[in-house]
Amino acid sequence: MNPGRGRSEKNSPSVFWVLALLILPVINLAVRFKVTDAEKFPRAGAFVMAPNHFSEIDPVLMGVLSWKLGRAPRFMAKASVFTIPVIGWLLRKSGQIPVLRGGSVRGSEPVKAAERLVERGQMVVVYPEGSLTRDPGLWPMRGKTGAVRIALERGIPIVPVAHWGAQEIMPRYSKRLSLFPRKTVLVKIGEPLDLDRFRGRSLDAATLNEATTLVMAAITRLLEDLRDETAPRERWNPAEHDQKETGRFEA
Repeated sequence: MNPGRGRSEKNSPSVFWVLALLILPVINLAVRFKVTDAEKFPRAGAFVMAPNHFSEIDPVLMGVLSWKLGRAPRFMAKASVFTIPVIGWLLRKSGQIPVLRGGSVRGSEPVKAAERLVERGQMVVVYPEGSLTRDPGLWPMRGKTGAVRIALERGIPIVPVAHWGAQEIMPRYSKRLSLFPRKTVLVKIGEPLDLDRFRGRSLDAATLNEATTLVMAAITRLLEDLRDETAPRERWNPAEHDQKETGRFEA
C-alpha cells in the first residue's frame, strides 16, 4: 500500500475539513488528550480500530483522536443519526456507515461498506461491543463479531484502543454535556492483534467468537492500565442478564 496514503487523505480537501472546523475548536477547549503509545496507531493503510464504548460522546472523541493522529475516521453509526438534517448529510459525505439496530452482521450492507473503505486503504472504527457497555463498572462487555470479521475477511490489522475520562464529559445514557472545566481523556493504543491463527479457517461462529474474545481481552488490558484497576474476572454478557431479568435472550 501507498505509505503516505493515510496522511494525504487528511491533507486533501474534503468534508472532514468542515467537520474539523466545527468540532475541533470546542473539543480543544473542553478536552485534553493524554495518549500512551501513539506510535502504534497506523499512519497509513487500511485497519480496523476497535475501542471500548461507554459514553455517547465516545465517537466524537475517537474521531478527533484519529484526526489528530493523522487519519480520517469512518465509523459504523446508528442509522437514525443519518436522518438528522445537516448532520446526516455531513455523515454521508464523510463516508460514515449507517447500521440498522438489530441488523445482521454477516453479509450486511454495513460490512460491505466497511470493506469498500478497506479496499481504498482507509481506516474504519468498529465498536466490538456494538453498543454502550452495560457493565456496572464501565468495563468492556462481551463483544460482537463485526470487527474481527472485517479484519479476517480483508486480511488487515485490528488495533485495540482503550480510553477513559469520557464519562466526565457525558455520563453513560446521559444527553447532558459537561465541557468545562476542561477534562482529561486518557487513551492507550495497543499493538495490532496477531490473528494469524484464525486465517485460513472457516469464519464460522466459533472462530469469530474466539477471535472477538481476544480483541475484548486486549481492550480490557489496556483499560486496566489506564484505570490502574483490575477488571472483573467474568465479562458482562448482556444476553445472559436479559434472560435472567426477562426470561429471553437478546438477539
